Amino acid sequence: MKTRVTELLGIEYPVIQGGMAWVAEHNLAAAVSEAGGLGIIGAGGAPAEFVREQIRKVKEVTDKPFGVNVMLMNPEADAIAQVIVDEGVKVVTTGAGNPAKYMEMWKAAGVKVIPVVASVAMAKLMERGGADAVVAEGMESGGHIGSTTTFALVPQVVDAVSIPVIAAGGIADGRGMAAAFMLGAEAVQIGTRFVVATESIVHENYKQQLIKAKDIDSAVTGMSTGHPVRSIRNKMTKEYLRMEKEGADFMELEKLTLGSLRKAVVEGDVVNGTVMAGQIAGLVKKEQPCKEIITEIVDEAEKLMGNR
Repeated sequence: MKTRVTELLGIEYPVIQGGMAWVAEHNLAAAVSEAGGLGIIGAGGAPAEFVREQIRKVKEVTDKPFGVNVMLMNPEADAIAQVIVDEGVKVVTTGAGNPAKYMEMWKAAGVKVIPVVASVAMAKLMERGGADAVVAEGMESGGHIGSTTTFALVPQVVDAVSIPVIAAGGIADGRGMAAAFMLGAEAVQIGTRFVVATESIVHENYKQQLIKAKDIDSAVTGMSTGHPVRSIRNKMTKEYLRMEKEGADFMELEKLTLGSLRKAVVEGDVVNGTVMAGQIAGLVKKEQPCKEIITEIVDEAEKLMGNR
């Protein structure tokens, strides 16, 4: 499956793992890259030195390409941007903002920059700013979301820019990948299905919560604050939605969710923690190694697209 994205990144399959905070650490990133996709270390809100350590750990186990996702709202974003250059990372995906201030430095170091976008306007802005590709992420995805569905967003972004488009949000199998390619995407970014990968360090409680999830089991919190987040319904989301309805202010709501993702991922508290997951969770049925996940998705997509 050769596309402009596989050529650009030097990867075997056009499959990119989402840069999920607390989830996408060195074990998962290395396993995805080894399996022929592009593994991503999710910097999230982590300190720069932690990110440096993660990068070095990936390099210890694979010589395949991998990347780092930089959440631009991270107070240490400047330092992380520098670490990426210092450590010779070749691919960066970015979220929660515009990476313009780092573009010159990254480009000079030969870094491929792929911002995650949720609108056509943002995709065009990123292309003008020198992005090598964009991830068009629909609101079906887990975690922080935009307001347009993948099916509507991807073809509009494809029509608006000339750089390659990677589809994300609601893709968990070969059918989703084939559909994304029909819409004009040249790769897919997958998050939720990799959360339950054998190599994922996510707490078993979290994995089981995803495996038993049904199509209607996700909720979106934070609509009132302008920071919508999709996760599996639980006591915490119920309380959050009740407080939102009653007009709680941003600080009160922030207090409720502070440290809640770590609580779910690391401690396995799936009642009071934030169990981020996409609407696709109902399609995720079992824990599998990354290699198996990627092979299964690519084989199914190729059959559906008549490549075999």
